[in-house]
Amino acid sequence: MALSRTLFCLSFIFYLAVSPVLGEVIPPTTDFTRAEAGEALPGGQATTRKTRNKNAFSHPSGNMPFSNQLDFRVGNGFFKKIWVSAPASTQASDGLGPNFNARSCQRCHLKDGRGHPPAGNYPDDTAVSMFLRLSVPPQNDRDRADLASGRKLVIPEPTYGGQLQDFAVANVPIEGRMHIEYREKPVTLSDGTVITLREPSYQVRDLQLGDLDPETMISPRVAPPMIGLGLLEAIPEEDLLAQEDPEDRDGDGISGKANRVWSLEQSRVMVGRFGWKAGHPTINQQNAAAFSGDIGLSSPLFPDGWGDCTARQKACRTAPDGNSPQYENVEAGSKVMDLLLFYTRNLAVPYRRDVDDPTILAGKREFYQAGCAACHQPAYRTASLPDQPEQSGQLIWPYTDLLLHDMGEGLADNRPEGMATGREWRTPPLWGLGLTETVNGHQYLLHDGRARGVLEAILWHGGEAQASRDYVVNLPQGQRDALLRFLNSL
Repeated sequence: MALSRTLFCLSFIFYLAVSPVLGEVIPPTTDFTRAEAGEALPGGQATTRKTRNKNAFSHPSGNMPFSNQLDFRVGNGFFKKIWVSAPASTQASDGLGPNFNARSCQRCHLKDGRGHPPAGNYPDDTAVSMFLRLSVPPQNDRDRADLASGRKLVIPEPTYGGQLQDFAVANVPIEGRMHIEYREKPVTLSDGTVITLREPSYQVRDLQLGDLDPETMISPRVAPPMIGLGLLEAIPEEDLLAQEDPEDRDGDGISGKANRVWSLEQSRVMVGRFGWKAGHPTINQQNAAAFSGDIGLSSPLFPDGWGDCTARQKACRTAPDGNSPQYENVEAGSKVMDLLLFYTRNLAVPYRRDVDDPTILAGKREFYQAGCAACHQPAYRTASLPDQPEQSGQLIWPYTDLLLHDMGEGLADNRPEGMATGREWRTPPLWGLGLTETVNGHQYLLHDGRARGVLEAILWHGGEAQASRDYVVNLPQGQRDALLRFLNSL
């Protein structure tokens, strides 16, 4: 085991010595006659070459030495752990809630992949992998100052907090139930094909602690895939900022900007990378926020044993919690969070097949011609990270700029988050897109799963992406099919 680790380190040092500049945005190609070098390995050497089956999103970084794989598997155990309410016979597993949306990370990120909207409203389906975020406009000068400084992204709803939680432990009331209704919205393509979109509307029902604030803003969220997060975190901040163009100075209609958010770990504003509106700067903070809000677990970054419950939720605030001196007076101590971080940082991106297939290359050309690559930036080289050899100096193909873009009124949630307006969303990575059905058994896409496949997702694009969407609408069927085949090859 020691020998394999030594050989790995020597090969890594050699790689650093001969590699080009570490940390750079790779310019988009203009040659669509063949695949680009390294394109079949979207996560660089961290790509997993395991079989592309239902477990395709659950493998460790392909370049991880055997000596580190035990930590990965223990971290996976915490990701899958079913937490129970306190007090329990073991303090290592209690602390659930008191209000919560799920009892484990895996319940939302199904097979480390994508969540989905419920098949029906309560009680027909309990929507474990989807919930509603809640917030209100700033109420006073302090709220406005907190938002302006980046210390807060939103002002939580005064009674129910930052998200609606539809489960609770014994003797604590649930908060309420999400209710979704869909309206059909037909779109006719240039060749006469009619695609029917689903336009959702959301309500909160069965509220247990009184009405929501009349100014409450609601935003639905499904759990995104977990693959490649460590590689996204390894993109140098300056490379992301170099892509900003908030005033659209180049006149291409694309005006991306970074979300600037508060780092609890570094006590400063950083570029947001994670979440549907880039609300968290690091994987660790994203993990800890999800533990607190989704499961109701305290950790060093979010030490409150009651999770997201507000001062008005007296039963929640006074319920037993699992904060224990044995675990740093929280429910998930730093050792747990470190192992969870190692796991979530190293969930590998699967390899791509058929990158030289003529139809896929033709679809790639259409992707570029449509202007999709202006936001879905194809490739980067990650920074040099001696303490994270799996992510260090890798040529990666995530197809995202991690910036915020105005996506139009159709996708607007009308709920600001940090610097993100109610019409702006972070560009989601596209790697692994074509494996959604294989891993998760569905093709529901976008922040609320309204799209039932890639074409529907494209047709929902507006705002800065309106021209790209219209280009696709006007494509002949053969070229449109090639585009979709390219996207599903990612």
